[in-house]
Amino acid sequence: MNFLKFLFSRSLVRQLGLAIVACIIFAFLTLKWLKSYTNHGAFVEVPNLVGLSLNDAEITLDNFDLRTQVQDSSNYNPKYPSGAVIEQEPLAGAKVKENRKIYLILNPSDYRNVLVPNVIRNTLRQTRPTLEALGFKVGELIYVNDLGKDEVIELRFRGRKLNPGDMIRKTSTIDLVLGNGIRR
Repeated sequence: MNFLKFLFSRSLVRQLGLAIVACIIFAFLTLKWLKSYTNHGAFVEVPNLVGLSLNDAEITLDNFDLRTQVQDSSNYNPKYPSGAVIEQEPLAGAKVKENRKIYLILNPSDYRNVLVPNVIRNTLRQTRPTLEALGFKVGELIYVNDLGKDEVIELRFRGRKLNPGDMIRKTSTIDLVLGNGIRR
């Protein structure tokens, strides 16, 4: 009986009411503080940095109160000069908070070197897609007397013989020495 009297007493109801009011005030003040601390509703539009040098991109981002983070790149793009920004994340026009990192991918100084595959004694029909898939260009087709018609006998780069496993620059033009189907 005393417990039921206590549950409905004025002092308990008053204490619970004060506790609820205190929680509401605390939540309201916390939300106001978070709104000002996180700059709620304040955004910066990311500028287009593609094509700029790293130094110019950093200066531009400093003007917008943004930071840079350079990512490693092995994708050479001949449209842009060496060291220029070729990709950025987030993209230009995106709205971000101040002091956000903008990730940049720079154009390396040149194409990377690629391993020459073993295509000796493969047909031209097999060899051409293999080389083109690796980024090479098929250049001159030189025919010599050999029993295997359109079989690759030798690979040449700038007049010198290439061996399987050699490393040459991607997009290089490789000349193919092929058999003409005539016995020697």
